Formats: sequence, C-alpha cells, structure tokens
Amino acid sequence: MRRLGVGFVGAGFITNTYHLNAWRGVRHADITAVCARHEATANVTAGLCRKLRIGEPKVYTDVHEMVRDPEVNAIWITVPNFARIPVMEAITEEVTQGRAELVGVACEKPLARNVKEAQRMLDLVKKAGLLHGYLENSVFAPPIVRGKEILWGRGASITGRPYLARCSEEHSGPHKAWYWDGTKQGGGVLMDMMCHSHEAARFLLTGPDEAKGDLKPREVSADVASLKWTRPEYIRRLLDMTEGKVDYSKAPVEDFARANVLYETKEGILTMAEMTTSWSFVGPGEKMTFELLGPEYYMQINTLSPESSVFFSREVKGKAGEDMVEKQAADQGLMPFVPDEASRYGFQDENRHMVESFLDGKMPKETWEDGAFVVELLMACYMAAEKGKKLRFPPKGLEEFVPKVAQGTWNPSEAEAPTE
Repeated sequence: MRRLGVGFVGAGFITNTYHLNAWRGVRHADITAVCARHEATANVTAGLCRKLRIGEPKVYTDVHEMVRDPEVNAIWITVPNFARIPVMEAITEEVTQGRAELVGVACEKPLARNVKEAQRMLDLVKKAGLLHGYLENSVFAPPIVRGKEILWGRGASITGRPYLARCSEEHSGPHKAWYWDGTKQGGGVLMDMMCHSHEAARFLLTGPDEAKGDLKPREVSADVASLKWTRPEYIRRLLDMTEGKVDYSKAPVEDFARANVLYETKEGILTMAEMTTSWSFVGPGEKMTFELLGPEYYMQINTLSPESSVFFSREVKGKAGEDMVEKQAADQGLMPFVPDEASRYGFQDENRHMVESFLDGKMPKETWEDGAFVVELLMACYMAAEKGKKLRFPPKGLEEFVPKVAQGTWNPSEAEAPTE
C-alpha cells in the first residue's frame, strides 16, 4: 500500500478545524470519505477537503456503506462520545463479515465515557483485528515533545528524573450542546479536558527509554465544582446558547476540576501529576499550560504566551470570533495569536504518526490501551471527588462506576462528605 485512504466518521468542530488543517502536513494519505448523520454536514467537510487539496472524499450517511468503500483503508472516529460504540460496532461487523478490508482505526479523545464502555471499544477493535491509534494530540505537540527531550536529555540525565508535572487546560466553555450534557459526554470539564492533562503528565514523567507501564499510579485525589455556569444569569445564557437543550438548573455538570495522581517508578521513586481544568476561564483564548519540575531544572509551556500578538483599540468594533486563537472571547486590546494551531497543538504530528504507523503495519505510540487507561484515571478522579477522599488506584468498583454528573444526579451545592 503506497498511500492510505482515510475515512472520517464525524464532521464537526474537531474534524473541520484541526484534523483537516493538520492534514496539509501529512504525506502518503488522502481523505477519501466523510460520514455524518446529515448529508449536508458531510458535504461541508468534503468541500473543505477539496479546498485544502487533501482529498476528493465521497460522502456517506451510513457507516456500514463507508467502511465497505474499497478506497477507505482506515477510519478516524471523531463523533461525539455517546456515538462511538455504535460506530465501532458497525466497523467491526463489516470487517469480521469480510465485507471490508481495513488496516486500522483511530479514535479521538476520550476513548469512552466510562471504564465499561472503554473495555467495549477495546474488545471490538481486537475482535476486528485492527491496528488502533488513540488521538491524544497533547503528547504530539512540538513544544511538549521538544521540552521533554531537552529536560530528560540534559537535566534528568545529570541530576535525576523529574518529580512533578503540572498540566492545565482552561477555556470559557465547549462549542456544542452535547458537551454540556453529562449523560451524553460522560461528565463535565474533567471528562472533556483532563483526559489531555492525564496523558500529557504521564508522557512528561516517563523517561524516553522507559515503557509507559513502568510508571504506576498509586493514589488519586480530586475535587469538582460548578463555579460559574450554575449562577442564575449563566443558566439563562447557557439555555440561550444551546437553544434550550441544556438546563443547568436541573442537570448541571462541573465547570472546574482539579486532581493529583501519585505515581511510582519501577525503582520505587515517587512522582506527582497535578492537573487543573476549567470551563469558567475567560481570557484571550484557550489557555493550556504544562510544567515539568526536577531536582535542578524546570520547564514551562503556555499556549497564550506565543511569540506573536496584535492590538485593537476601542475604535475597532466587531463580532468576537476565533480567528486568532480558539475560544477567543474579545475583539479589542492586546491579544496573542497562534499562526498554526493545528501544528502547535500536535494534530499534524499526531495524524502523520498514525498514517505512517498504519502504512508500516505497526501499532502507534498511542493506542486504545492508553485511551482505556486514561478513562480509568478519569473515573478514579470522579470517584475520589464523590467520596471526598484520596483513593488507592485502582479503587474497588471502578469497572461499573458511572459518575453522578453522567447520571444527571449531581448537586453542586451539596459538598460531598468523606465516606469510608
């Protein structure tokens, strides 16, 4: 196989904004098909592919039909969290019945809404006998990759391994209504964004010559809260934003979360991952920060501190948009801009790696095993927050656990009392 034909199941924000723009830097692959529930939605994505000259995709509204397309060699799953298992069931059915010949499948973060669903995804991909890639862009982001390379190559090799990773992702709230719905998304901001932080922290704390499994989580603690979006004025605003689909006076989810994971190396050395995520941050865009601390060194990355910025006076009045940076919330003042978010955030290198791995017939560096592990960490964080105490990992009952926010029963005004 000289080129990989890729079919996208999902034609929303993550596909159109990041994956398609990133694909301009991916060689040896074309986007040959796009599938979405509505043909008009798929046509928009297909049109963007043609405009960017990254493929001449056919349009489908049925996953089964797209998988059977002989021009499709691999599938990228970018549909919402609640729709991923049905998509994977369709792919597995076509492959196991001999109606489709695929090399591999890649899935956006998080892999699933809970541990049971993550295991189902793993079982399906293994049954189909496919290579599988977990699309976690943070561990492919050039600043993170290069920063890790420098610190481990110089600082850690001379003075000892790092002992603390801090990862934070904050913005003012998601794009689509389903993200705000705990039953559909699987939770709130912890589920949506801490999946990035967990895997980024593990990546930074793991040595370049170590296996991921060499770093074992021992303890997990977490807190969740609603700081902004359950205030009356923001409940009303969210109702308007989602055209009445999301009512946080009835079924809210957390808009702020923090967590700590204590890891132990195979030599018995303890390291810590500290994470914060928020939908209640209002600034010049989405803020992602990564820090790595060791005995005699320190690294800091902040996506809102790039080399470029612009200024608009109060005489420049216009509609706030996202043409400078994702989640841009204003159109005046001094503001940073990122020339190529798809590359800086890791989507280009992520997609290139997945394509090259599938063409070489080998498993990518990030697999669905990693995605399932991240889901375990997320569920342990929710459980720790609900119990109000630190938990040994893995806590008992994790396989069947569904957070209150995902059940629609969470009450943010009632602090959880520690339980035995």
